[in-house]
Amino acid sequence: MDSVWKNNVEMPKFPKLERNVKTDILIIGGGITGILTAYFLEKCGANYILVEKDNICGGVTENTTAKITVQHKLIYQRIFKEKGLDAARLYYKANAEALRKYVELCSKIDCDFDLKDSYVFSRDDLGALEQEVKILKKIGCKAELIYNLPLPFHIAGAVKIPGQARFNPLKFLANISKGLKIYEHTKVTEFMNDVAVTDGGRIKANKIIIATHFPILNKHGSFFLKLYQSRSYVIALENAPDLNGLYVEDTENGLSFRNYKNLLLIGGGGHRTGKNGGNWNELRRFSRKAYPEAKEAYHWATQDCMSLDGIPYIGQYSKATPNLFTATGFNKWGMTSAMVASNMLKDLVTEKSAPYAKLFDPSRNILTPQLAVNSLEAISGLLTPSVRRCPHLGCRLVWNKDEHSWDCPCHGSRFSESGKLLDNPSNNDLL
Repeated sequence: MDSVWKNNVEMPKFPKLERNVKTDILIIGGGITGILTAYFLEKCGANYILVEKDNICGGVTENTTAKITVQHKLIYQRIFKEKGLDAARLYYKANAEALRKYVELCSKIDCDFDLKDSYVFSRDDLGALEQEVKILKKIGCKAELIYNLPLPFHIAGAVKIPGQARFNPLKFLANISKGLKIYEHTKVTEFMNDVAVTDGGRIKANKIIIATHFPILNKHGSFFLKLYQSRSYVIALENAPDLNGLYVEDTENGLSFRNYKNLLLIGGGGHRTGKNGGNWNELRRFSRKAYPEAKEAYHWATQDCMSLDGIPYIGQYSKATPNLFTATGFNKWGMTSAMVASNMLKDLVTEKSAPYAKLFDPSRNILTPQLAVNSLEAISGLLTPSVRRCPHLGCRLVWNKDEHSWDCPCHGSRFSESGKLLDNPSNNDLL
């Protein structure tokens, strides 16, 4: 069940930390956010190290659909409604800068990078698309409403933004991670103020960045209430058309499309982790009907942290921890958000101006309807009897028959049938 990105890509190897060390900045987590942050800190001459409990890019990063875009479904009308036009403009500027940075970096790297137009389509809600275009134009984005796409079903319309991008994330990260101060197979097991305890030594750091997808420290930040996790699925088809763009449906669990070389990648089937959903079966039923001559070459699944208001949490872990930072809640837009986060984190830990800090502040207001949903799910998970319970916060685990795993519907930890940890926030295997 490996993703297409792992095909013929060899990631660099790094040693395990087996001694006590001191550093100005410690990054925990070797996915795209951690590696990009390390890369930018390296370029500015900062004293840092990065530790990863397994191999770099062995988690969520390797399972992305690898779209780089400012267009995150219909996010701009939501931000406009909840936070105002200036906030929508800031969100756009942060992501547009991230796209430009990818263009700059990828021009020097063989990572199958190319520019493509991006589309958010709706099958039945033209009014929402019109509203999105109106707001995008107000904040300076060259968006337009179109009515036809090369998709195998009728649409009401689509919001088009030109000049977005796609790439092979592992080729990209294999290149930029070379020479960085990284330790693999170095698991952080405990925090003691400014010291991170690992299974190979202690790391004393002035500032710590937790870039572990879902933050692993429960004592601060209340991320167990501010986040939930969502599963989504991808199939890669041979003998399917080249759609020449990046496509995503406006609904919560709608379809997405993009091509990679001779393959058409179709995503969807999503659901909250620990709940039932369409998974690969939904995608396969669709592909048999839409592309009957196509043949499945790859299939894989991924997991995303979802924030309360659709905006990532990037910055200080909490108001009580001025030297502890995080980046999470990328809401299925991890590639662009990781670049936004790494640039912000580099500025924050080197005490430079970070113009988007207030918008992405993890300590912003959390009183949203989603908070009530997350709270009820946690209470239910704690009170429901179950033989298997998650070592993260003790919620019940649910058997996922499609992926053969034990999944936590509270916070999204996942474990293999034998109890091996597959996805955090749990930091331990099942007993």
